[in-house]
Amino acid sequence: MKERNAKVPDTEDYVSTRNACKLCSPLGACFALRGIEGCIPLIHGSQGCSTYIRRYGISHFREPIDIASSNFTESTAIFGGKDNLFTALENVTKSYRPQAIGVTSTCLSETIGEDVQMYIRQYESERRRLDSGKNFPEIFYSSTASYRGTHIDGFHEAIWSAVTKLAGNEPSGRKRARLNLISGFVSSEDIRELHSILTSFDLPYTLMPDYSESLDGGSWEEYQRLPEGGTKISDIRRMKDALGTVYLGSPALPEKDAGLWLQNNFGVPVTHVDLPIGIENCDSFFASLSRITGKSVPEIWAKQRTRLIDAYIDGHKYCNGKRAIIYGEEDFVTAIASFMDEIGITPVIAATGAENKNFRGRIEAALKNTRRKTEIIDNADFSTILEMAEELRPDFAMGSSKGLYLSRNLNIPLIRCGFPIHDRIGGQRILHLGYRGTINLFDMVCNAIMQSKQDKVSSGYTYI
Repeated sequence: MKERNAKVPDTEDYVSTRNACKLCSPLGACFALRGIEGCIPLIHGSQGCSTYIRRYGISHFREPIDIASSNFTESTAIFGGKDNLFTALENVTKSYRPQAIGVTSTCLSETIGEDVQMYIRQYESERRRLDSGKNFPEIFYSSTASYRGTHIDGFHEAIWSAVTKLAGNEPSGRKRARLNLISGFVSSEDIRELHSILTSFDLPYTLMPDYSESLDGGSWEEYQRLPEGGTKISDIRRMKDALGTVYLGSPALPEKDAGLWLQNNFGVPVTHVDLPIGIENCDSFFASLSRITGKSVPEIWAKQRTRLIDAYIDGHKYCNGKRAIIYGEEDFVTAIASFMDEIGITPVIAATGAENKNFRGRIEAALKNTRRKTEIIDNADFSTILEMAEELRPDFAMGSSKGLYLSRNLNIPLIRCGFPIHDRIGGQRILHLGYRGTINLFDMVCNAIMQSKQDKVSSGYTYI
C-alpha cells in the first residue's frame, strides 16, 4: 500500500513503498555468480544479507546454497570493513578452494563509503607477495547497493564484473568460430533449453551465467560446498574472441553491459533481443543465432514453431478477450506482454518494481495488436497494483508467487512463473523460453482460465 503523508508547507509529498515488487541487488548478483564454475559469492556486509539471499534461493531452487559474508558488526560499520573482508577472503579460500570469489557490496558497506576495489587490489598484491599467487582464486567485485537498483541490476552487474575481469585488457586474438550468449535471470530449465538450442547450431559457445547444474543438480551422497556446473572460467576468457554476442534482455545501465563492453573493447558485435517468449521474440532470437553462426535454423526448432502455432489455434477461444495483470522484472514483463498480445489477451496492468524510464516504451512496442489501454507502471509495489486492478476486472495475474497477494484479494487465478516461486515445487524447472517454453506457458494460461471457469459453476462440468 502506498500511503501519502499529510501535506506540510514547502515540502514535497512522500510516497512510501509497501510490499515491493522487486528484490535486492546483491541477491541477483549472487545467483549470477553461482552460474560460474567454482565461484563462491562473498557478501561484503552483515550476515543477515547473506542469510536472506540463501533463504530466497533455497526456497526457489530447493537446493542448499552457500553464500559467504564478511560479517559486519556495529564496530565494523563505524571503523570500516577492510579487516573483515581480508579475513573472509582468507577463510573462503581455505575452506572452499574456489576458482573464483565474487565479492558484492551491500547497502551498509556502500553507505559508509567502503572502497572495496582498493581493498581487493591490496589483498591480491599481498597474496602474490606471500605465495606467488599459488592456488589464488580470481576475485571480481560487483557494486550492488539495493537503494539504487533491483536484483536484475545486480544480476547484470555481476556478469559485467566477471567478464571485464576475466576477459582482461590484452588485445583479442583472431576471431574464432564461437558464439557468446548472455542470459537473463531465467529458470534452470530455461538454461538447459538454451544449451540445447546452441548445441544444435554445432558451434562452440559460451553461455553465461549457467546455474542449470550448480543450482539444480542431482542428489549427493556427500555434501558439496561448491556443486559442479557453471560457465567455465576459461570459456569466459574466450568471449573476447567470439564472432558475436547475443544478449537476452538489456541492462538498465549501458556502462554495465558486458556485451557492449566486449564490442567496444574487442570488436565482438552484440545483439540485444527480448527474452524469447512468444513467436515473434523466438523468431528474432533464432534469426540472431543464424546470422552470427552463418547457419540455418535447425529443423527441430522449425517443427516446434509449427506446434506452437497449432497450440495458439487450439486455445484461441479460451484466451481471446481475456484481461491479465503481469508483473516482475522489466525483461520478463516485456516478453510476457508480447506473448499476451499474440494470443489475444490484454495486459490491463504491466508493472515492474524497478524505476526505469525505458519500461513504458518497451511495453508499448511489445503491444502491437491489443487495442485496449494498458496501465504501464514502473517503480511499482503490489499495493498500488491492487488498487489499480480493482477497477480493471482482470481475469488472472501472471508472475512470481509474491502475486498471491493480488490473487487472493481479487479472487482470480495466479499463474506462477519467473522468480521467486516459494509456494510450489518446481519453480526452477518451469520452462519459459523458446518455442517449447512458449507452448508450456500457453498451456498454463489456458488451463488456469478453464479451471477458473469450472470453479465458478456449482454443478461442475468436465467438457469445456
